[in-house]
Amino acid sequence: MKKILLIAFILQLPFFLQAQKQVSTYPNTYWSSGGEWIFSGGAVEGVNNVVRWAPVINLQNFLNFDSNENFGWFTGINLRNVGFIFDETPQIRKKVRTYNAGVPLGVKFGNLDSQFFFAGYELEWAFNYRERTFVDERRVDRFNVWFSDRVNRWQSSFFAGVTLPGGTSIKVKYYPTEFFNRDFTVSPDPGVFIRPYENLRANVVYVSLSFNVFSRGEFSIGEN
Repeated sequence: MKKILLIAFILQLPFFLQAQKQVSTYPNTYWSSGGEWIFSGGAVEGVNNVVRWAPVINLQNFLNFDSNENFGWFTGINLRNVGFIFDETPQIRKKVRTYNAGVPLGVKFGNLDSQFFFAGYELEWAFNYRERTFVDERRVDRFNVWFSDRVNRWQSSFFAGVTLPGGTSIKVKYYPTEFFNRDFTVSPDPGVFIRPYENLRANVVYVSLSFNVFSRGEFSIGEN
């Protein structure tokens, strides 16, 4: 009988520990992380925009400070693939993106154990730029530049979203900083100067999905 009880206890132990982990105490400070699926576009004047899906590489790492079960705030460091697709002409399509490192500052409010809203500001540094050109659906040009002056390297953004009971987060984000540096100048020939982005006033906006990005894990820093 004792052996049966011992075996039953061992079998139930993982579920007991999991239940213990799910009990929330406040205040609570912890790290959380996860990916992000980004569906983005560029609010570009005078051109046709196409939705761009970027499932990789988007890494979010949040340091959460939950004051109570209804309010908390967070910061962290993120790596994000941000860009958009647009048609210069019916035959010419451009695909542009930057890799950004960002530091967010946001608040959470609602039921932090189930469904809650979040919103905030993020400052991002664009450290890599890629541009691809397609003519009649065939790629004719591609280049990749580190620390490029073709884009504004420091980009401000505002975001708001909701986390659902299952852990899925839906977020909307807007960049008031223009994507391109419209003063950027190239000189293909001596004495010839061109500003390729002079007439491209572009602001990125996107909707994204994340999964369990605010979930409490084993990396809790402190609980009371």
